[in-house]
Amino acid sequence: MSDSRADFGVKRICRVLVAVRVGYYRHPTTWKARAGHQAHEKRTVSEIRAIRAEHHGTHGVLRVHAELRARERRINRKRVTRLMRVNHIVGRHLKKKRTTIADSTAPPAPDLVIRDFNADAFNTGWCGDSTYMAVGTTCLYAAMAIGICLRLLVGWSIADPVCTSPAADTVEMAVAARSGRVNGGVFHTDRGSHYSSRACAEACSSAGVRRRMSAVGSSAYKALAA
Repeated sequence: MSDSRADFGVKRICRVLVAVRVGYYRHPTTWKARAGHQAHEKRTVSEIRAIRAEHHGTHGVLRVHAELRARERRINRKRVTRLMRVNHIVGRHLKKKRTTIADSTAPPAPDLVIRDFNADAFNTGWCGDSTYMAVGTTCLYAAMAIGICLRLLVGWSIADPVCTSPAADTVEMAVAARSGRVNGGVFHTDRGSHYSSRACAEACSSAGVRRRMSAVGSSAYKALAA
């Protein structure tokens, strides 16, 4: 604007740029305040980086803000969020993983539980679920089976999901712990590929366990194990 004001005038330039003239005239008088504010924010960013370096880069916005307040720095959490965002400073966090991937080619199993997680006798019903666990630089797949009657863990398995079938191992462990006396029992799970796999189906069939699966996308259908 300063370069063109002689040719077009400040009023016309402000009208074209939809700017306020008073802001243009005030701008030269506030450069000291702006420079001080920028210097202050640079020092704050340096302090944020130092805090993260002390904690091996794990701290996010909340912990950085708490650390600054502990050092008697009066600063708003939103300001910390903005400074970390514009300077691309991100706390360490676990990546989200999708644990239930339905196998469209697997034969479906009906749902006989229908959210009724009650059992009056032992080994008549189990509820299973699975999740990923971060171990070092890799992830392992953990599967489990919970007895509906006593709400106790009856079988579990932790393994590499690519190479093994932890769902089948969970069933075999639960059956072995009960000396194989589980004929007619129900194993209720979601429709993940491990639970709908042939290995899991064969393990249940050989033990006389009936497989029952919940609806896709509803954790309430396996709330006992979720």
